[in-house]
Amino acid sequence: MEHRHAAAPLHSVSFPAMGTACTLHLYAPTVEIADEAAGMIIDEVERIEAKYSRYRPDSELSRVNAAATAGGFVDVDDETAVLLDYAFACHRTSGGLFDITTGILRRVWDFEAAVPPAPADVAALLPLVGMGKLTWMRPRLAFPVAGMELDFGGIGKEYAADRAGAICTARGIRHGLIDLGGDLRIVGPHPDGRPWIIDIRDARDPSRAAARIALEDGALATSGDYERWFDFEGRRYCHILDPRTGWPASGLRSVSIHADRCLLAGSLATIAMLQGRSGVDWLEGRGVRYHAVDDDGRQLCTLPADAQIE
Repeated sequence: MEHRHAAAPLHSVSFPAMGTACTLHLYAPTVEIADEAAGMIIDEVERIEAKYSRYRPDSELSRVNAAATAGGFVDVDDETAVLLDYAFACHRTSGGLFDITTGILRRVWDFEAAVPPAPADVAALLPLVGMGKLTWMRPRLAFPVAGMELDFGGIGKEYAADRAGAICTARGIRHGLIDLGGDLRIVGPHPDGRPWIIDIRDARDPSRAAARIALEDGALATSGDYERWFDFEGRRYCHILDPRTGWPASGLRSVSIHADRCLLAGSLATIAMLQGRSGVDWLEGRGVRYHAVDDDGRQLCTLPADAQIE
């Protein structure tokens, strides 16, 4: 069976989802298997997007947020419960930094206006931020404080990448790369054993790569201050908001994490960004493989030396 995969051509499919460009690179024994797997992956990504979109009034997330607005409770299905379990675990592990209630801060943070909000306006929303204010006893999520809001933007795309990888495995595809807007799930190396070469974007010059990483498996996710941001009076304000203060993270330009799952890689990258310069020490203490760039442009990396190509 392995020699059939080795002789298979590469099938690449691009599609838009979750507000970004997505691409599948799959090696399969036949075009039919590749097309079937790609179709299943696209359907699954679109399903997850529809279910957890904050823009769709008929989404599961909108149903949850209706209870949050009213200060009530809601019972969730098993899939949502798994994601909530994970989010609460990240919240505990990060000392409260990873928080899916910070989306409400969008009311005052307008990155298109490119002007920071008044401190009083940010402070006025902080009573509505904090997962510690929620009561979670599976399958029931309660909102003792009315007016709160959940946002799965920090876990949805990563979860979808992992689901896409599971589909490939179920379809017998053992060589491929799934790229959902920079959140990557590597199914396996090229059939001849070569790793996938992945460029990590330079946070200050998008035309070049800060580093080039070679990976054969697992997942890679990046969190950075260049996705949504503006400069104002010599300071950069990014979309990664600290739930304790309501203000953007600073100290690191970007963090890329290599882990077994994209969901894990993405949450670790976000937590490290929120810790600022001390985030690198936190990653070191957890034995995580990472590539980080601090505010001074210094590259810090624990990925294997032969996996980083300057």
